Amino acid sequence: MTTGTPPPTARRRSRARTFVPLAVAAWAVLEIWLLILVADVAGGLTVLILLAAGIVLGAAVIKRAGRRAFRNLTQTLQQMPGQPGADGSSPAPSSRGNGFLMLGGLLIMIPGMISDVAGLLLLVPPVRSALSRYAENSLERRVRAAAPGGFSDAFQQARIHRPDGKVVQGEVIRDEPSQRDARPDDNPRPPLTP
Repeated sequence: MTTGTPPPTARRRSRARTFVPLAVAAWAVLEIWLLILVADVAGGLTVLILLAAGIVLGAAVIKRAGRRAFRNLTQTLQQMPGQPGADGSSPAPSSRGNGFLMLGGLLIMIPGMISDVAGLLLLVPPVRSALSRYAENSLERRVRAAAPGGFSDAFQQARIHRPDGKVVQGEVIRDEPSQRDARPDDNPRPPLTP
């Protein structure tokens, strides 16, 4: 017999799992409605040209951000660890925010006026850097607030730094062998009798 209440072992559905699908559906309806309004005012051919231009511009932005990210990666790999760039400078601050630049290109490629405006806003460097700082701070707060013993705790413990900032490499050495480390010859078993 069921009473309609979930069993005590059932987990509650998170707010994000409840509201994200509703927000995506509302966003899609709003995008379609705006496209219809623009098509009524400017004409269907104009909307088609705007959508095609968005795809081309978005692809160009993503390509540019990908090239910049690859160039920064090769420069980083060519540098000696802990030393500044070849010209004595550190990597340019413009190397940050490539993810938001790619996201801006993707939003421009998605058909719709709201996504185009959001993508164009992400192309503005001050907006991109502000969002990058906010994302970093938010991620740091979440890592610090995570429960001890979780994945973030293991990630934090995997990096051991000396006071001068260098990473210490090492290995674990055990004084006593555990039962798994013991050889089978060390613990002979008595023969089985039938």
